[in-house]
Amino acid sequence: MKSLSNKRILLGITGGIAAYKCADLARLFIKAGAEVSVVMTKAAQEFITPLTMQALSGKRVHLDLLDTEAEAAMGHIELARWADLVLIAPASADFIAKLAHGQAGDLLSTLVLACSAPIAIAPAMNQAMWADQGTQANLTLLNERKFSLFGPADGKQACGDVGPGRMLEPEQLLHSCADLFETGRLAGLKIVINGGPTREAIDPVRFISNHSSGKMAYALANAAMEEGAQVTLISGPVSLPASDRLKLIYVESAIEMLQACLMACTDSDVFIGVAAIADYRPEKVEVEKIKKQADQMQISLIKNPDIISEIALLENRPFMVGFAAETNNILDHGRQKLIKKKLDLLFANNATETFNSDNISVIAIQPDAQLELGPGNKNAVARSMLMLISDLITAKT
Repeated sequence: MKSLSNKRILLGITGGIAAYKCADLARLFIKAGAEVSVVMTKAAQEFITPLTMQALSGKRVHLDLLDTEAEAAMGHIELARWADLVLIAPASADFIAKLAHGQAGDLLSTLVLACSAPIAIAPAMNQAMWADQGTQANLTLLNERKFSLFGPADGKQACGDVGPGRMLEPEQLLHSCADLFETGRLAGLKIVINGGPTREAIDPVRFISNHSSGKMAYALANAAMEEGAQVTLISGPVSLPASDRLKLIYVESAIEMLQACLMACTDSDVFIGVAAIADYRPEKVEVEKIKKQADQMQISLIKNPDIISEIALLENRPFMVGFAAETNNILDHGRQKLIKKKLDLLFANNATETFNSDNISVIAIQPDAQLELGPGNKNAVARSMLMLISDLITAKT
């Protein structure tokens, strides 16, 4: 389900036989690109174990309101702030009543009151309990508070009765949750971006590097996530904050960046090479600090691998996007690089105007066309770049 990429789903499990379906539901959410945290009531733990849900979600399961470890950071408030959507499945008649009347006697009901994200409930109960006037009155109150109601389904129940009250199947709940979110232009795509400089060691305290703030790569990563992509950002040494929703890999040298990029691109759809990688590195890295003695020091340099060219040789190569930071003849040099490295798209820019700046102007170069983007803030231009990439991928497929 593409529109769940990068979404944070808080799955609240209450007491009911349908709780066993939450194991499959958590797995489906994660497969769709969502991040899942689980909160279980005491009754829910009688039907499915926290250990099972922890193994499937990859996160510690939250059980108690008065958790000393979590409460040091106001755990229930943090959970409420974390979620993009709270799904309570199964939602028992008892818990629906608690929600309708604003009770906060356990962790799950407390965080629902504190949460500003959408709340959805998937009822599961006996058909007579579902039809009861009290239950229907409680659902009316929740509807007035804009809760989303998913189900229930009609059919044979665990008690032997037949009628409405079955919790929807995991696949149905997955689709219902996805429908609450807008689908971004890049939803479902796996995008790898590298950015920032590399540092090539001379000795333990000195290195060769270049001017690069990493701002363009980080802007592209953030914009790609907003459009629904699953993003891996491979970053050289920079001082920029990164979203905890992307996969961030820090590297130092060009060799480390090459290894990380090749590994990340084995199953990626798009590679965007933004990093200002050092073209050369010292042939020998001294173990001890070089003492300042002679008036001159000579360092023998060897060529670093070309990361974009290496990725372009992959058997199932991704859609390839390169950057060219030039100081003169920007268009000509950019087009030569596009052809030489067999790229699908290249963004060429003036290096002296871009490094360490918040603004950028680029020429988007394709094999048979070119387009100017900017000047503008890097965040705004990043969105334009990604829309162009989206259009080209759509046309290609």
